[in-house]
Amino acid sequence: MLLTIVILIVCTLLGGLSINFVPGMQKNLRLPLIFAGSYLFAITIIHIIPELFSISTDPSTIGLYVLIGFFVQQLLEYFSSGVEHGHVHAHKAVSTSGRASIIIALMVHSLLEGTLLTHDSPFHEKHESYSLLLGIVLHKMPAAFALMATMQGLGKRALYLLILFSLASPAGLLLSDILLLSADALLIVFAVVCGSFLHISTTIFVEASPDHHFGLNKILISLLGAVLAILVEFMV
Repeated sequence: MLLTIVILIVCTLLGGLSINFVPGMQKNLRLPLIFAGSYLFAITIIHIIPELFSISTDPSTIGLYVLIGFFVQQLLEYFSSGVEHGHVHAHKAVSTSGRASIIIALMVHSLLEGTLLTHDSPFHEKHESYSLLLGIVLHKMPAAFALMATMQGLGKRALYLLILFSLASPAGLLLSDILLLSADALLIVFAVVCGSFLHISTTIFVEASPDHHFGLNKILISLLGAVLAILVEFMV
């Protein structure tokens, strides 16, 4: 579990700090986002959904919680302005209340997704869902970058917000372990996060092609993300 926490924190910090070390990254974020979105979508389809419905004794209710998670994420994105899937608002004036709503929404989402890494499963040992860990990392790195781009001008306070964001998923992981949530409660949270991932990944695809033209490079990048998910899921 310690290694998982370190990976989550370090990768999130690297994603946010890359704004200072990777010139032009802000203009070239679309393809990495498509890759991350494709991986997240694939791992949701081949890992999370089969696992959910194999564990559940009431598939219809679980499907309802997945749907709830989809719309909960839509609500969170109303407050976060879509930062969790790479929306950058560097050229817009963001008020203090707007910054607060962004970081709170991101924290809520991150706390929930951290619980995914603690659940028991017939498919893997507790804390050893490496395919999910990689999906969360690929999703959090561009989100951290977008957060830092949006918070430019805050100086050291932006760095403090990044650190806070990097701690959110590990906090969710630790809290779910400490609170010893029942299997049913974890399953509900798991289903809600599944719906959230479906919303984020499909939104990335839609926004990557606003003119409904999905070019060959985008197709290849999305296929690469899906193939990586398959390889990690079935070979690691």
